[in-house]
Amino acid sequence: MNKKMKKRLAVVSGIVVMVLIVVLAVVGGETAAKAVTVADVADGSLKGEKIQVSGNVVKNSYSTEGDTLTFSIYDPEGDEAQELVVRYSGAASSTFGNEVTAICTGKIGDDGVLVATEMVTKCPSKYESAETALSVSQLKGYGEDVIGTVVKVAGPIKPGTLLPAGEDVRFVIADATDESISLAVAFDGGLSEEVVEGATVVLTGAMAADGKFAATDVALEG
Repeated sequence: MNKKMKKRLAVVSGIVVMVLIVVLAVVGGETAAKAVTVADVADGSLKGEKIQVSGNVVKNSYSTEGDTLTFSIYDPEGDEAQELVVRYSGAASSTFGNEVTAICTGKIGDDGVLVATEMVTKCPSKYESAETALSVSQLKGYGEDVIGTVVKVAGPIKPGTLLPAGEDVRFVIADATDESISLAVAFDGGLSEEVVEGATVVLTGAMAADGKFAATDVALEG
């Protein structure tokens, strides 16, 4: 290779390196999100910036219109009265619900709402013994006599029934020994990632007049 070719190769290599640096800088600028708190967003100074905010979902603050989920979060370690409205277009996971921790990434719009392009929800796992819990068949055997009475019931979650909060039926559990006997469960709280179809759960709550079990607490059998 002569000196002229070497010089030309060096120039080309330098240009390629500069282009890569610019591309990486642009990509990095577009993807990097600044971690902030709910309080940091309050003064409006972060409008238009890509940010990541963590907070707990305010009880019954969520609604769905089409594919858009709107809800509010608050900082459990800060001023709980200070809330941030989040708008997320995408499927909410089955872990989403009241008081679940939502990690939201997006930009603040002119209306002060965080328009999230990414959302991750986390809820700690809870475990409870099923020893004192009723089976689904035992619970149903009481008929109307058990309506409104707080009890515990346990059973595996039936495949294809686990849904996000906001649905009339969050999931359906089956009797441990007879899968043909099932119980529809209403629950608006957060669920841990370990609460999956097929997992046995221990529920605290009461039967409602419409035949659904209104759960106030969901724990994994343990």
